[in-house]
Amino acid sequence: MLNLHQKQSLQQKLSPQQIQYIKLLQLPTLALEQRIKAEMEINPLLEEGADEDELMEREQADDLDDDREEADNADEDYDWEELLNNADDLYGYKARVDHSQDEDDREMPMPARTTMTEHLRDQLSYLDLDEGELVVADQIIGSIDEDGYLRRPLESIVDDIIFNYGVEIEEDAVEQVLRQVQQLDPIGIASRDLKECLTVQLTALPEDTPGREVALRMMERAYKEFTMKHYSAILRKLDIDEEELKEAYELVQNRLNPKPGEGEFTAQQNYITPDFAVEYVDDDFIITLNGRNAPELHISRPYRHMLQELSAEKKRPGGDNGIDDETRKFLKNKFESARWFINSINQRRHTMMKVMHALVQLQTDFFRYGEGHLRPMILKDVAEIINMDISTVSRVVNGKYVQTEFGVYELKYFFSEGLTTDSGEEVSNKEVKAIIEQIISEEAKDKPLSDQRIAAELAERGFNIARRTVTKYREQLNIPVARLRREIILD
Repeated sequence: MLNLHQKQSLQQKLSPQQIQYIKLLQLPTLALEQRIKAEMEINPLLEEGADEDELMEREQADDLDDDREEADNADEDYDWEELLNNADDLYGYKARVDHSQDEDDREMPMPARTTMTEHLRDQLSYLDLDEGELVVADQIIGSIDEDGYLRRPLESIVDDIIFNYGVEIEEDAVEQVLRQVQQLDPIGIASRDLKECLTVQLTALPEDTPGREVALRMMERAYKEFTMKHYSAILRKLDIDEEELKEAYELVQNRLNPKPGEGEFTAQQNYITPDFAVEYVDDDFIITLNGRNAPELHISRPYRHMLQELSAEKKRPGGDNGIDDETRKFLKNKFESARWFINSINQRRHTMMKVMHALVQLQTDFFRYGEGHLRPMILKDVAEIINMDISTVSRVVNGKYVQTEFGVYELKYFFSEGLTTDSGEEVSNKEVKAIIEQIISEEAKDKPLSDQRIAAELAERGFNIARRTVTKYREQLNIPVARLRREIILD
């Protein structure tokens, strides 16, 4: 027996336009630029640049609106009048961009630069390698990570060579080629760990380099003690004095590169484009949204005229301009898509500005005076001011930056938990972290402070923080424990 029944439920689903807006909202400026370019490639109705005749045509369109008659209901799927004369008509769908910055301040094209992989492959001709060894070297270079290390096991590289090239090769032969690749510029590239990286670089130095011999012995016989800065153990194992140890350490720290592949990105890749700029002028804040990488958009004039002709043709009895249904449908869909896209961009900018204004309102002292004046703030504080959901604020904040008079900051920087001082003042935990950094920077290098001593110093400044909290903040700052911060100081 069938059990049939009715059930009423309320569901909330996002429309395609809302999904598009959400996706655009979380994009930073440069990613938005790429997204706009991609949309323009697939939608011929979208054009870049300002429409000089916009206002005049809008006035003409307004005059025509008064004389327009009701459209024929027989062609509702292609109601061009409704499309062209929407409540916010197509002339209003325009993404305006701030072009107030000087031309000299605009991003210039970056010169071409050789990548690390290309740089290494160009050097292979200097090595005495046969055809098979060149294949191995190329495979090794292609496996190097962004720090310059080869973290793949040689066995895996052997398998790839056999599979891709059908070349039978032993692991020992790959090891020999690897040793030669490690001598390329930069020295130590393709090392499998830090110990090998430092050893390769030390070996390449002239034999009379001060500290070289001791440093090589330290890598070979006391590497673990070296990483843990157990100076007394190193002195015993190597039977050297403190001056020799200090000379070896200085050589390693000042002459060697622990990440030979680091810093090989182009300036373009490392460049941060601020999404906002905040200036404090005449006791008032001027907040601007960076739009130089987001072009102005409008509906293509030829296509717009085509739509208008379709609308006028439809009103005439027996009017037919020869455009088939498929073309009509294409134009309709692309027009709506362009309109939704420009609307989403405008809505994105409106939301971003609301969030930034609220953030400046909550962090007024910071934007006036800079570091040391950050107050505790969470996403909910901003969401309540702009009357939006916390998830919306999170999307705006994520990956966005602001240019201030004190530097460029990620918007996430302004959000932090609060701590209360002895005087009852509430301060951001980021301020406490900054104080911890200051205390550590001023400590005696040969007698660094323990976390308990740092907690005691904070207490003297009015911050009653437990030692475990100091440890947590220190680790978040990527500062090692006291023992690893100790340095050898000779009289």
